[in-house]
Amino acid sequence: MAGPNSDAVSDDDSAHDHEDDVLADQLSTDEVYQRVVADADHEITSGTRELFFSALAAGFAITVTFLLYASVTATAETKIVGVLLYPLGFIYIIIGGYQLYTENTLPPVALTLERLASIPTLFRHWLIVLAGNFLGGGLGALALAYGGVFDDATAAVALGFAEKGIATPASALFVKAAFAGLIVAGVVWINFAARDTVSRLLVVYLAFLAIPMGNLFHVVVSFTEVVYLALVTGTNPVPALVGFVLPVLLGNTIGGVVLVTVVNYYQTSDRRLEIERFRNVRRLSLREWLAGSLAGRSYVPVIDTVEEIVRDPEAYRILVPIANPRTEAGVVRLACQLASSREKGKVHVVHVVQAPRRWSPDAERVQRDRISGESERLLEDARRIGANHDVALETSTVVTPRSFEEIFTLARRTSPDLVVMDWDREGLWSSARAERPLVELTNRLPCDFLVANDRGLDPSRILLPTAGGPDSDLNAEVARVLREVANAEVELLHVVDDAADERAGEAFLRDWAADHGLDDAAITVDSGDVEPAIARAATDSTMLMLGATEQGLLSRLVHNSLHLDVVNDVDCSVLLAERPSERSIRERLFGSPSRDRHPAAAFRGRADAAEPRAETDG
Repeated sequence: MAGPNSDAVSDDDSAHDHEDDVLADQLSTDEVYQRVVADADHEITSGTRELFFSALAAGFAITVTFLLYASVTATAETKIVGVLLYPLGFIYIIIGGYQLYTENTLPPVALTLERLASIPTLFRHWLIVLAGNFLGGGLGALALAYGGVFDDATAAVALGFAEKGIATPASALFVKAAFAGLIVAGVVWINFAARDTVSRLLVVYLAFLAIPMGNLFHVVVSFTEVVYLALVTGTNPVPALVGFVLPVLLGNTIGGVVLVTVVNYYQTSDRRLEIERFRNVRRLSLREWLAGSLAGRSYVPVIDTVEEIVRDPEAYRILVPIANPRTEAGVVRLACQLASSREKGKVHVVHVVQAPRRWSPDAERVQRDRISGESERLLEDARRIGANHDVALETSTVVTPRSFEEIFTLARRTSPDLVVMDWDREGLWSSARAERPLVELTNRLPCDFLVANDRGLDPSRILLPTAGGPDSDLNAEVARVLREVANAEVELLHVVDDAADERAGEAFLRDWAADHGLDDAAITVDSGDVEPAIARAATDSTMLMLGATEQGLLSRLVHNSLHLDVVNDVDCSVLLAERPSERSIRERLFGSPSRDRHPAAAFRGRADAAEPRAETDG
């Protein structure tokens, strides 16, 4: 839990400063609720990595509770001495701002009740936190089991904790866990109401002290105890997980959600979210709330007509997000050309409009109608382009405080096969306000991406440099389509390090062209530096197609670190392609291996063998 001050609410401190307030030093229920929901909005839009590792730290911190509770209980004459140290691990979690599952039964649920987050997103949030907690607790149990931390007496006490829980009937476990869930979620609520650190620490300590004193159960502690039992005794943990941990999990969840979240929600007034942060935010529709993937204030556009689109799962869908329909007709035309080659090709053009910073409540409906009407008028040109290419073209309007990140939200919501967009520093690139790191977004592409540097987008003479790889495969598919629908002439280029490898480069290109249906394409092999060679070959071209390097493409574009001078050196349009790639955990931790930059080397033998035959024929 990030804490009540992690995302300050701008308006919620004003009411209690008025002189006529009877309790000037106490937040109202509405004000506490505002703090809870504002913090939940921050947390639920966090990236998976940040959420998981925060939960992992919380799970490992629970090991401190297990360690001290067992160690002190084993050496003390009375149980109460060991109980006094039980809350220490939870204090670490609260002060450290880590994510604990039982704490997440309050803030994200409150956001979901407000229909600012969907139910599937809530479950996703819970699963990530629970997985991190369990892994952290499991690693802690592993360290305690094999690290020589416990002596024999302490180990016997630690085993007794799990054995006692396993021997408890499931119905009693559920009820006891429900009370524990009530206590933990109540701590979260009071934590947002408290004004100083000392008060929060006292509340946390006393509340978590009640769990062992009342013989209650906490799911992460119980999971850690079961893993320790399985590691030390070698018993099968599955029966204990089903008969012990699962009832505790259900009880903690129900106790936190029903007894605290719902009760606190209904004791607030209708003005509970009348603060600047949530002013004029569109609630999710019932369909989005039940089955969507939206989450958080910034994930909910002010205007969104995307849901009106009827999806055909058999269609080949191309998503075209644009910021200015007047200047981005070229990418719409390119998308229509690509879709026209498919039996069920469809183009979905989405006008992404940057939301005004402030909306006047009195003029809200007028502003929405004006923006929607203007967008519909501008999108008429896109619809005419679709009609000219005999392609099914749909249009939508999204007004959002974000822009670039909205592209990825749209792609995940609509599940297209391809995204075609314009690379314009004055458009969707420059006005982005991302809630998550752009590196995380752009390294996990939901589909194929084509990014066009539009200088007319004339496909009549295409230059396609390639050294192999999935991004070149995507370029080849696009080139084949443009050859069919726009009579494009395609030239393939491969650059080798040394002139001695040029014959091997030709052999590689011919083999690659045959594999990609471009046998009749012109072939050019050059040697030396790659970018100057591309610039020389592109002199008479109208379109240059480039694929991503192993460092990625979109992530480098949004950070303005794409060191491809050739994009600016050539006069023709440039089409940049990137295909999604799955990276292993090892690659995410230590980096991806470089792709083979010398594919022609494998063809040296073939080129050498062909040379004598050519001389004999002469």
